[in-house]
Amino acid sequence: MAKPGYRLALIATLLAVVVVLLGAYTRLTHAGLGCPDWPGCYGFLAVPMSEHKQNLAALRFPEAPLEVVKGWNEMIHRYFAGALGLVILAMAVHAVRRRAEPGQPVKLPLLLLAVVIAQAIFGMWTVTLQLWPQVVTAHLLGGFTTLSLLFLMCLRLSGAFAPLSVVDGRLRAFAGFAMLTVIAQIALGGWVSSNYAAVACTDFPTCHGEWWPQMDFANAFNLTHHDIGPNYLGGLLYGEARTAIHLTHRIGAVFVTLVLLLLAAMLWRRGLGRLACLLLAALALQVGLGISNVLLNLPLAVAVAHNGGGAALLLVLVLVNYRLRVPAHVHRPAHSASISNETGRLDLPRA
Repeated sequence: MAKPGYRLALIATLLAVVVVLLGAYTRLTHAGLGCPDWPGCYGFLAVPMSEHKQNLAALRFPEAPLEVVKGWNEMIHRYFAGALGLVILAMAVHAVRRRAEPGQPVKLPLLLLAVVIAQAIFGMWTVTLQLWPQVVTAHLLGGFTTLSLLFLMCLRLSGAFAPLSVVDGRLRAFAGFAMLTVIAQIALGGWVSSNYAAVACTDFPTCHGEWWPQMDFANAFNLTHHDIGPNYLGGLLYGEARTAIHLTHRIGAVFVTLVLLLLAAMLWRRGLGRLACLLLAALALQVGLGISNVLLNLPLAVAVAHNGGGAALLLVLVLVNYRLRVPAHVHRPAHSASISNETGRLDLPRA
């Protein structure tokens, strides 16, 4: 039976999915600077639409001409992100008020509130630092973190999963390792996106017709090389550095695929076939979308779906790790020893 707060957590999780997809859409339509200020847009609460407001916008930000479509892409993302922040605040208040109730998570909602506040700061820096790649990547990871924690909150409040029998410690450890590899691959994907390296290789499985083309790894992953100040819209790295980023993401995908295939086999052998099949389905979808991005020259719908596929794969790993880590005794009713009023004997809890 679901615990109090489950519906609110579910709403927040679904809203977080929308925010993650809108963030990807904003990034891929080059609308990250559609509004050059924060939290408003050219000094207004919404994209200026009237001639008078647009003239004011031109006076306030002469170096950033207004593009209405890009402005709305950015502001809609902000509106949904703001709504998500309010829902998470409500979850935290609800948790604190019910903190005395058994089984009510308190630390997780408060952690979520801290993460979403950090996300707001990263969102501001994304604009004020003009798409600085380090901040853009951190903002993307923060969005995935928020979604994952909300999903974990749903799992804890749902009461839908019966505890597993004793789980092999090696399987539990390997599942944790697998989730870390997926997170690292998502970070690489964010670095690809923030440096506009998605089309650095336009063929597959080779890159520029070679298995190992000329690349510049030193500049590709030099976090001190990106100075604060320039406008990073479109990226500033040259071709060989972008190729290095892109190919590293491909190599990472191969490694993650092998790890997840092994995890699926381990789950299957231990009688967890449904989890194994779910993991394989999410993996196949994400690999297919990634290859399609290259072969189809990064169509917008496929690129957004690839971001969503990464989120789905991460959530499957959260589910797997949650299922493997729930102790078998957590759902059992707690019976304490007591003195019977009728017999005067000590009544012990049943086994």
